[in-house]
Amino acid sequence: MTPQELTQKLVKEAQRKVLGGPPWLRRPLPKLGRPKEAPVARMSTQSTHPPKPEAPRLPPGIPESLSCQRRHTLPASEFRCLTPEDAVSAFEIEREAFISVLGVCPLYLDEIRHFLTLCPELSLGWFEEGCLVAFIIGSLWDKERLTQESLTLHRPGGHIAHLHVLAVHRAFRQQGRGPILLWRYLHHLGSQPAVRRAALMCEDALVPFYERFSFHAVGPCAITVGSLTFTELHCSLRGHPFLRRNSGC
Repeated sequence: MTPQELTQKLVKEAQRKVLGGPPWLRRPLPKLGRPKEAPVARMSTQSTHPPKPEAPRLPPGIPESLSCQRRHTLPASEFRCLTPEDAVSAFEIEREAFISVLGVCPLYLDEIRHFLTLCPELSLGWFEEGCLVAFIIGSLWDKERLTQESLTLHRPGGHIAHLHVLAVHRAFRQQGRGPILLWRYLHHLGSQPAVRRAALMCEDALVPFYERFSFHAVGPCAITVGSLTFTELHCSLRGHPFLRRNSGC
């Protein structure tokens, strides 16, 4: 037998061993070629998003209120105009500050609400963590000097900002907050084109305090409250140094 015939015989025997046997044991040999891709499973759009985790539950016996954390924190210090909703807080500060000393308030609760409704832009409050600690309330006046009517009236066409009251909560006094608030308030007024001057009345002992802020006395005030008399002071809001000064606050 030639080598070629021997090779063919061996190949036939190998094929017979692989393909031989009863028909139920025979399996066709796999065909070579590009494998088929597995079919893509159809999924709903909801299945593409993982389920949201449930909020952790507290052990029994602990109040649910302890599990609620504040999503927003109030600013430590904030200056903004007051609203009628701030009237009660303002009156509580003012009542403690003035009635204990003078026996009267510059503005009572209804008058505070009145001005904060008509001209809230002429007020400024200092808030610590959402609580009012100091404030100024003003209104517009349209005459050269203050009169008894200026205590209760707001004249929208006027160019003089009448400062009715500056008050600081008793827990925050002697900390320099009054001067800081007044500087900010004068800057605030200076940004309003219609306001050309600020005016106020105070007891003689307070005149030096306001003179530090470019106020100057124009004489005795026509307004009296019982036996109390006052000095009237004015401050021009055009070209004064406080409009350019960096007060550091």
